[in-house]
Amino acid sequence: MHVHAPTRAHRSAGIGPCYAGAVRTVVVGSGSEGNATIFESGGTRVLVDAGLSVRRVRRRYEEATGEALGRVDAIVLTHHHGDHVAHAGRAARAFDAPVYLTPATARQVTLPEETRTRPYARGGRVRIGALEVHAQPVPHDAPQVALVLRDAADCVGLVTDLGETPRALARHLRDCRTLLLEANHCRELLPWAPYPAFIRERIGGPRGHLANAQCATFLGALKAAPLDRVVLMHLSKKTNDPRRARRAAGAALRGRNVQLEVAHQERPMVLEGREARQLTLGLG
Repeated sequence: MHVHAPTRAHRSAGIGPCYAGAVRTVVVGSGSEGNATIFESGGTRVLVDAGLSVRRVRRRYEEATGEALGRVDAIVLTHHHGDHVAHAGRAARAFDAPVYLTPATARQVTLPEETRTRPYARGGRVRIGALEVHAQPVPHDAPQVALVLRDAADCVGLVTDLGETPRALARHLRDCRTLLLEANHCRELLPWAPYPAFIRERIGGPRGHLANAQCATFLGALKAAPLDRVVLMHLSKKTNDPRRARRAAGAALRGRNVQLEVAHQERPMVLEGREARQLTLGLG
């Protein structure tokens, strides 16, 4: 599917401010209660993960952007856990959009028969209108992928639900100017979380979720990418605190011209697309 520059109809659907060369990102919600993020460029709109109801997605999108959420061109699922896929079938029907998912995820997710599905490889790429979506496997207790979304001149990375950062991940993100990266839990708080021991071990294990310290270490080593914005994602309400997450990541980014934000479970966030910079700033 090829999508041309925005028409008047596209602008009325809420895609007006975004053009090729500037990916607008709307974090609808991020956390264990449900995940959904929208990426827009050049008249194309992609919903990544559908862990929140269509009603919430519509309401929060309008709250964040001041625009009604009209057409969605595609829904991309990262893995099969309920906080990422629970509303995928209803979203596909409401937006009349195909669902992109890996074969491993397709085996674990039940979608209505009428749902149009499109496979993508865990290490592959797919073009959806003005956006090209690149996937890279990351370690989790479900077959999970880190995504990079590109348009003509911009690049955004989305990396959540991973227990550690494999060496290939830095290469995968090397062109990203905006990075949405998991900072799920604090290692000092996790032992006191109101979970059974096996759940705490899963969260903190190599196929679980990224701790603040791991997130910070990765950011500190990610010097090749032309980052100018980092958003901390998927924070746990029970085993983390936004101030702790921000403090750890901020220390890793000290001395670099990088904007740092924290995504929330209930409050949406809009990150307006930016034109490609003429000069790449030094990051080290």
